[in-house]
Amino acid sequence: MSTRRPFSIATLATAVALVLVGCGGDGGDATAEGEGGGADEGPFTIGVSNTLVGNQWREQMVCSIQAQALASGVVDKVVLANRNTDASGQIADIEGLIGQGVDAIIVNPHDRTALDDVIAAADEQGIIVISVDQAVTAEAAYNVTNDQVAYAELGARWLFEQLGGSGDVVYMRGFEGNPADVARDEGFQAALADYPGINVVREVHTGWDPTTGAQQALEILSAAEVDGIWTSGIDYTVVEQFEAARHPYVPIVGADNNGFIEQLIELKDEGLIGAAVTNPPPVGGVATAIAVDLLTGAEEHPQDTLLTPEVHDNVEDLATLEELHLPDLPTGFVSTMELEPWTTYTQEDVLECRGPGD
Repeated sequence: MSTRRPFSIATLATAVALVLVGCGGDGGDATAEGEGGGADEGPFTIGVSNTLVGNQWREQMVCSIQAQALASGVVDKVVLANRNTDASGQIADIEGLIGQGVDAIIVNPHDRTALDDVIAAADEQGIIVISVDQAVTAEAAYNVTNDQVAYAELGARWLFEQLGGSGDVVYMRGFEGNPADVARDEGFQAALADYPGINVVREVHTGWDPTTGAQQALEILSAAEVDGIWTSGIDYTVVEQFEAARHPYVPIVGADNNGFIEQLIELKDEGLIGAAVTNPPPVGGVATAIAVDLLTGAEEHPQDTLLTPEVHDNVEDLATLEELHLPDLPTGFVSTMELEPWTTYTQEDVLECRGPGD
């Protein structure tokens, strides 16, 4: 019988320790058979390379991988290389996963181009590599991504329209140099080019860290009057700073984080206007489902799978926000937990971060 674990940072910290001593699965030969026509029924081992820990979105992404691996019935192990590191460290982690003989690797890339050689090396071993959250340039890789350019552009256009096309805006980005942050900047700048009356008065990188974002927001709101804020998913902690800074609420864009959605619902009557742009971490679960299809030969998939974001505000779309809100979940948890038709796990599996063998 499996031992169920609560969703927590400690859960993933334990997984980091396990990867140092874990063993892989059937390896490249089995993978090649699966791609060739469905001859291989498993069981399979899936490796995961993630370079940002302590971030709830990434934790939920990893847990969706674990949950879908369990739901598949053909994955018997998920090996996690899960730590804060740079592109060089991620290359070393992927090399380690290759050495352990995994059948597929799901990678959230630290850099769009730096992984080309190590992904090619995995491909030579018959290992399927799927990049999630942001695409990579490696020819052999599959990409399963939320459209990060559209994420930023849709939210920015909503904000600029709320301001009537003019005003002073704070631009709170993610992790500097990260492919998703670069793509979001492309989308933000595309929207900004159409609104010459919008003035970006401060641009900061939060590192997607709630504490950092809160400190930056408090400093900015305490020092000047601003008309709007665009955040790269660090939203609920920013909203909390308005009262501390004695700054009136201004329109704000964030992600579909549970705490932010709750604020948009509960603080609307107090003057908070905002929009949540979807950026679902179950993209990890989608990648797992695709990896299993490719390994077993059950279904072919295109090289690129792009998920389109949606915008839900508390001006005209409050009912949708109320449907998305999950009051019993953590503040930083993303309310979008499943993505049909790909994911087949239960919400409980994600919340408990249950994987094969747990």
